[in-house]
Amino acid sequence: MIGEVFAKSGLETTYVDMTDLPAVREAVRPSTRLVWVETPSNPLMKITDLAAIADIARKANAISVCDGTFATPILQRPFEQGIDMVTHSTTKYIGGHSDVVGGVLTTKFDNYLFERARKSQQFGGAVPSPFECWLTLRGVVTLQYRMRAHSENAGRVADFLTRHAAVEAVHYPGLPSHPGQTIAARQMSGFGGMLSMQIRGGREAAMAVAARVRLFTRATSLGGSHSLIEHRASVEGSKTMTPQNLLRLSIGLENADDLIADLEQALNAAGS
Repeated sequence: MIGEVFAKSGLETTYVDMTDLPAVREAVRPSTRLVWVETPSNPLMKITDLAAIADIARKANAISVCDGTFATPILQRPFEQGIDMVTHSTTKYIGGHSDVVGGVLTTKFDNYLFERARKSQQFGGAVPSPFECWLTLRGVVTLQYRMRAHSENAGRVADFLTRHAAVEAVHYPGLPSHPGQTIAARQMSGFGGMLSMQIRGGREAAMAVAARVRLFTRATSLGGSHSLIEHRASVEGSKTMTPQNLLRLSIGLENADDLIADLEQALNAAGS
């Protein structure tokens, strides 16, 4: 989107690992006006220190924006960490039922960028229909309860995966082994329903696991009541930086024992 669409308007962008604070500071230019961060990140579930990023942006006279889709406002409140604006895909957890497409942008204080977004929406017509708004509001009613269940299920699945011989690595901020766990515990009230795992044996082994699951659905979205699994590198295409042996999981609201049993049979069959 940035490279192929907005770059034609003269937008300059620097990409940097946002968990590396010295690298972020070094990447800031005199012309920097926006600092964008996603935490937890997709698909490696990296955790960025939001308070530190907000401070860097503030000192650069730039606006900080956090994509908090994976955490939702229930588990993470970037405004409390000093972030200026927050965006969410309402298609995911906020809608919660995989039947609506939308997004939301909120701001802590009025600023020129938010006004420009309002005008783009007003003149461009990029607004949801009343029915889509109704579907989203329906999802909000149960959001706090769903996030509690998503987090609990994901924690149990992640713990199981760390102990399976066919799994090379598990990326979930609720695990003590996760490099961002300390920061996540400080700025999140729960660790969410998203996780990823890397399968021993490379791409083919990962694809075999995804092909053998029965309860999980092979699909690209996330945040709904049903559990999904995807080979992320295939979705991202030829320029992907995602490991070829990585599978991303959106843990739903099914019984955690059933989810674990499904993954176990798929992992055992792929490794046999």
